[in-house]
Amino acid sequence: MDYNLLGNSGLAVSKYALGTIPFTGTNGFENAGGMSQQQANKMIDYALDQGINQFDTANLYSKGDSEIALGKAIRDKRHEMVISSKTGFQLTDNPNDGGASRINIERSVNESLQRLNTDYIDLYYTHLWDGQVPTMETIQTMNDLIQQGKIRYWGVSNYSGWALAKTHTLAVANNMAPPIAQQIYYTPEAREAEYELLPAGKELGVGNSIWSPLGEGLLTGKVSRTKSGDAGTRQGDGWPEPYIKNHELFYNLVDVLNDIAVQHNVSVAQVTLAWLRDRPNIDSLVLAARTQDQLQDNIASYNLQLTDNEIKTITELTNPEPIYPLWHRAMNSYDKASTSEKVYLEGYNNLMNNKDSML
Repeated sequence: MDYNLLGNSGLAVSKYALGTIPFTGTNGFENAGGMSQQQANKMIDYALDQGINQFDTANLYSKGDSEIALGKAIRDKRHEMVISSKTGFQLTDNPNDGGASRINIERSVNESLQRLNTDYIDLYYTHLWDGQVPTMETIQTMNDLIQQGKIRYWGVSNYSGWALAKTHTLAVANNMAPPIAQQIYYTPEAREAEYELLPAGKELGVGNSIWSPLGEGLLTGKVSRTKSGDAGTRQGDGWPEPYIKNHELFYNLVDVLNDIAVQHNVSVAQVTLAWLRDRPNIDSLVLAARTQDQLQDNIASYNLQLTDNEIKTITELTNPEPIYPLWHRAMNSYDKASTSEKVYLEGYNNLMNNKDSML
């Protein structure tokens, strides 16, 4: 397992992280998983043995029960672990129990510290953008928590490109610690993050960490044209996420992933993770395995090497539409692009050239 510094920070993290959404499976998260504490302990131990040092949770997951399970699984291994948690989603009818306000963040971090049974959280995220709260309030609160020793670093999740840039710029301009990471959704099927989020993270020194790289169960091989997912799984039991913009393209992608998996005698999940692992500007992938076998299979993808042609086939099949101003820049100022964005502009150019040849 390789390690890198997350964003413009000194925090060394493994390329793969272990997420805790499948832990406990209570309070509305029954479809997402559910395991005993003994199983959770084994998952943590196996991940550590494989070189994974990132462990991700949130107060949203099973409304705190996942944090409790992770806290119990820490045992005497805290110094080996980089633990991240999040706050932001509305958890009660109390209007102050959600968002990125000082009152919610301070209450949430204290409650998470108790559930995790630890003195500090290594990386604390705002789980969503809160356009109702002054951005400086969020920045100041996170910096206060760093000064108090309750968190070491902070990050953001599910922000737009401009919201990320605004937050980072305001922090730096006011001599405060900016977010060092953003956690975002990105899969071979859903590549909207390539438009701005991934290059923005790289340009700003904000690490790009991918949540649910297997599309919340969509890209495991269990969902296809002829099957909707196994009972007892998120997709099999009607989990509402994620949004699929083009079902026919999704099924074509699953067919391609399955063909490649057969060639390598591996799972569709491994092919998906291997493609994502080597995409530009990606710092970490948060795995969310429900069983020990799934975790072993997911981690095994780290050693899977796809051929150049296989990577090209997946990439070209799902290239995002070149929306403005990206098509204009790809046509007229490609040579002016930075390294972090040029790889995506190249894909737009290829797509436009292919369409031109069909006219």
